[in-house]
Amino acid sequence: MVEIERSGPCGLCLIAYKFRNTGDDSVNGDVAADGYHKYKEDIKLMKETGLDSYRFSISWSRLIPKGRGEINPKGVGYYNNLINELLDHGIQPHATIFQYDLPQILEDEYGGWLSPQIIGDFTAYADVCFREFGDRVTNWTTLNEPNALVSVGYDAGIGPPGRCSKPFGFADCSCGDSVNEPYVVAHNCLLAHTSAVSLYRRKYQVLGSSLLWRLPTCDEGEYWLQVAKIFSKPV
Repeated sequence: MVEIERSGPCGLCLIAYKFRNTGDDSVNGDVAADGYHKYKEDIKLMKETGLDSYRFSISWSRLIPKGRGEINPKGVGYYNNLINELLDHGIQPHATIFQYDLPQILEDEYGGWLSPQIIGDFTAYADVCFREFGDRVTNWTTLNEPNALVSVGYDAGIGPPGRCSKPFGFADCSCGDSVNEPYVVAHNCLLAHTSAVSLYRRKYQVLGSSLLWRLPTCDEGEYWLQVAKIFSKPV
């Protein structure tokens, strides 16, 4: 798929290769559901099933292969086609901006979600998504299940980027710190979400899109319970 659409490598792709079946029937995720080519067939089936909305994730490494800077026109074209096809069939698109496929170049350069530098890069990526698709997408999710990104990727080590430390990790813990890194990543996820929402409200609110999430406005009493439920609301 990387070769077809000029996508850049991402952590999700690499972790899929790391934990792929190693038996005689060894497989990988190169083709998978093949929605890139079969989206029209998929949407036709959605319509026949009676669906009125469809949630999909935009691939950061597909849209901006190097993580920042140059935009891949084939990636933009694919999502435009997908969104338009959904709308033509009366199905509302719900777009998720990030679902674990961090461009590998950002992981290699500064540690990805472990660094506060991710906040600016994620915000710039979100800006591209809002600008290119926000005239038709009216529902957005910033980060898909950040709790899973934190626990699986930086504690257990079985999801991207596969970091962990003994005795907590389930994988080969050759790098990582399961005691501290999950909290650093959670903090940066929340800051990245906040930054993207602030950008949206400044530049794109008039488009009618919605980014829904709530934070307590007080630090006393019952609101501390909300702080304890760091990811209890969708991010």
